[in-house]
Amino acid sequence: MSTNVLILCTHNSARSVLSEGMLNHLARQYGKDIKAFSAGSAPSGRVNPYALQALANVGIDTSQYTSKSWDVFTEPGAPKIDIVITVCDSAAAEQCPYWPGSPVKTHWGYPDPSNEVEENKPRAFELTRQAISFKMMQLIQLPLSTMSTAELNTALAAIARS
Repeated sequence: MSTNVLILCTHNSARSVLSEGMLNHLARQYGKDIKAFSAGSAPSGRVNPYALQALANVGIDTSQYTSKSWDVFTEPGAPKIDIVITVCDSAAAEQCPYWPGSPVKTHWGYPDPSNEVEENKPRAFELTRQAISFKMMQLIQLPLSTMSTAELNTALAAIARS
Protein backbone atom coordinates (compact mmCIF):
# COMPACT_ATOMS: atom_id res chain seq x y z
CA MET A 1 0.00 0.00 0.00
CA SER A 2 1.35 3.40 -0.99
CA THR A 3 2.42 5.94 1.62
CA ASN A 4 0.78 9.30 0.88
CA VAL A 5 2.63 12.42 1.96
CA LEU A 6 0.97 15.85 1.98
CA ILE A 7 3.40 18.77 1.97
CA LEU A 8 2.00 22.12 3.08
CA CYS A 9 3.10 25.71 2.65
CA THR A 10 0.80 28.68 3.00
CA HIS A 11 0.70 29.68 -0.69
CA ASN A 12 1.54 26.32 -2.34
CA SER A 13 3.68 28.08 -4.90
CA ALA A 14 7.33 27.29 -4.11
CA ARG A 15 8.67 25.16 -1.23
CA SER A 16 5.74 22.74 -1.09
CA VAL A 17 5.79 22.30 -4.87
CA LEU A 18 9.56 21.73 -4.83
CA SER A 19 9.00 19.13 -2.10
CA GLU A 20 6.21 17.36 -3.97
CA GLY A 21 8.28 17.24 -7.13
CA MET A 22 11.43 15.98 -5.44
CA LEU A 23 9.71 13.34 -3.31
CA ASN A 24 7.79 11.91 -6.27
CA HIS A 25 10.92 12.01 -8.44
CA LEU A 26 13.09 10.25 -5.84
CA ALA A 27 10.40 7.69 -5.01
CA ARG A 28 10.13 6.74 -8.70
CA GLN A 29 13.90 6.72 -9.13
CA TYR A 30 14.40 4.36 -6.17
CA GLY A 31 11.28 2.25 -6.67
CA LYS A 32 9.56 3.35 -3.45
CA ASP A 33 5.78 3.19 -3.05
CA ILE A 34 5.41 6.80 -1.91
CA LYS A 35 3.14 9.46 -3.42
CA ALA A 36 3.59 13.15 -2.59
CA PHE A 37 0.97 15.87 -2.85
CA SER A 38 1.24 19.56 -2.02
CA ALA A 39 -1.26 22.19 -0.98
CA GLY A 40 -1.63 25.43 0.93
CA SER A 41 -3.94 27.11 3.40
CA ALA A 42 -4.12 30.24 1.21
CA PRO A 43 -2.99 29.11 -2.26
CA SER A 44 -1.64 31.83 -4.50
CA GLY A 45 -3.30 30.36 -7.57
CA ARG A 46 0.02 30.00 -9.39
CA VAL A 47 3.21 28.04 -9.00
CA ASN A 48 6.36 30.15 -8.87
CA PRO A 49 8.14 29.88 -12.23
CA TYR A 50 11.51 29.61 -10.47
CA ALA A 51 10.28 26.52 -8.62
CA LEU A 52 9.12 24.99 -11.89
CA GLN A 53 12.48 25.78 -13.49
CA ALA A 54 14.45 24.25 -10.60
CA LEU A 55 12.44 21.03 -10.97
CA ALA A 56 12.68 21.03 -14.77
CA ASN A 57 16.46 21.44 -14.50
CA VAL A 58 16.66 17.97 -12.90
CA GLY A 59 14.35 16.36 -15.45
CA ILE A 60 10.99 16.63 -13.68
CA ASP A 61 7.90 17.22 -15.81
CA THR A 62 6.08 20.12 -14.16
CA SER A 63 3.19 20.43 -16.61
CA GLN A 64 0.62 19.15 -14.08
CA TYR A 65 1.65 21.26 -11.08
CA THR A 66 -0.96 23.67 -9.73
CA SER A 67 -1.42 25.76 -6.61
CA LYS A 68 -4.26 24.19 -4.63
CA SER A 69 -5.99 24.45 -1.28
CA TRP A 70 -5.44 21.88 1.44
CA ASP A 71 -9.24 21.62 1.58
CA VAL A 72 -9.17 19.28 -1.44
CA PHE A 73 -7.57 16.65 0.82
CA THR A 74 -10.51 16.72 3.23
CA GLU A 75 -13.12 16.03 0.54
CA PRO A 76 -14.72 12.63 -0.10
CA GLY A 77 -12.56 10.54 -2.41
CA ALA A 78 -9.35 12.33 -1.48
CA PRO A 79 -6.36 10.07 -0.87
CA LYS A 80 -5.77 8.98 2.73
CA ILE A 81 -2.80 10.98 3.97
CA ASP A 82 -0.19 9.13 6.05
CA ILE A 83 2.32 11.93 6.65
CA VAL A 84 1.87 15.71 6.69
CA ILE A 85 5.00 17.86 6.36
CA THR A 86 4.88 21.64 6.71
CA VAL A 87 7.73 23.40 4.93
CA CYS A 88 7.12 27.01 5.92
CA ASP A 89 6.85 28.41 9.41
CA SER A 90 3.53 30.19 8.79
CA ALA A 91 1.86 26.94 7.65
CA ALA A 92 3.30 25.13 10.66
CA ALA A 93 1.68 27.69 12.97
CA GLU A 94 -1.77 27.32 11.41
CA GLN A 95 -4.50 25.02 12.63
CA CYS A 96 -4.64 22.29 10.01
CA PRO A 97 -7.90 20.65 9.03
CA TYR A 98 -8.64 17.11 10.13
CA TRP A 99 -7.49 14.54 7.61
CA PRO A 100 -8.93 11.04 7.77
CA GLY A 101 -6.47 8.50 9.11
CA SER A 102 -4.78 10.82 11.63
CA PRO A 103 -1.53 11.31 9.70
CA VAL A 104 1.83 11.77 11.39
CA LYS A 105 2.83 15.45 11.26
CA THR A 106 6.23 17.11 11.18
CA HIS A 107 7.75 20.48 10.30
CA TRP A 108 10.77 20.83 8.03
CA GLY A 109 11.18 24.57 7.60
CA TYR A 110 13.06 26.15 4.72
CA PRO A 111 13.71 29.85 4.06
CA ASP A 112 11.50 31.27 1.30
CA PRO A 113 13.60 31.59 -1.88
CA SER A 114 10.94 33.98 -3.23
CA ASN A 115 12.28 36.64 -0.85
CA GLU A 116 15.59 36.86 -2.69
CA VAL A 117 16.34 39.75 -5.05
CA GLU A 118 15.46 38.92 -8.63
CA GLU A 119 18.98 38.16 -9.87
CA ASN A 120 19.56 35.69 -6.99
CA LYS A 121 16.26 33.80 -7.33
CA PRO A 122 17.41 31.03 -9.71
CA ARG A 123 20.25 30.09 -7.34
CA ALA A 124 18.06 30.44 -4.22
CA PHE A 125 15.43 28.11 -5.68
CA GLU A 126 18.09 25.60 -6.72
CA LEU A 127 19.66 25.61 -3.25
CA THR A 128 16.21 25.18 -1.68
CA ARG A 129 15.50 22.29 -4.05
CA GLN A 130 18.78 20.65 -3.01
CA ALA A 131 18.04 21.11 0.71
CA ILE A 132 14.57 19.64 0.24
CA SER A 133 15.98 16.76 -1.79
CA PHE A 134 18.37 15.90 1.06
CA LYS A 135 15.50 15.43 3.52
CA MET A 136 13.26 13.65 0.99
CA MET A 137 16.07 11.19 0.30
CA GLN A 138 16.20 10.39 4.01
CA LEU A 139 12.41 9.94 4.04
CA ILE A 140 12.38 7.43 1.18
CA GLN A 141 15.05 5.36 2.91
CA LEU A 142 12.79 4.72 5.92
CA PRO A 143 10.99 1.36 6.12
CA LEU A 144 7.64 3.20 6.12
CA SER A 145 5.42 0.14 5.71
CA THR A 146 6.77 -1.48 8.89
CA MET A 147 7.17 1.54 11.17
CA SER A 148 4.88 2.23 14.10
CA THR A 149 3.52 5.76 14.56
CA ALA A 150 6.00 6.34 17.40
CA GLU A 151 8.93 5.13 15.28
CA LEU A 152 7.82 7.30 12.37
CA ASN A 153 7.47 10.37 14.62
CA THR A 154 11.00 9.78 15.97
CA ALA A 155 12.46 9.31 12.47
CA LEU A 156 10.72 12.38 11.03
CA ALA A 157 11.92 14.50 13.97
CA ALA A 158 15.48 13.26 13.38
CA ILE A 159 15.23 14.21 9.71
CA ALA A 160 13.94 17.66 10.73
CA ARG A 161 17.13 18.19 12.75
CA SER A 162 19.45 17.05 9.94
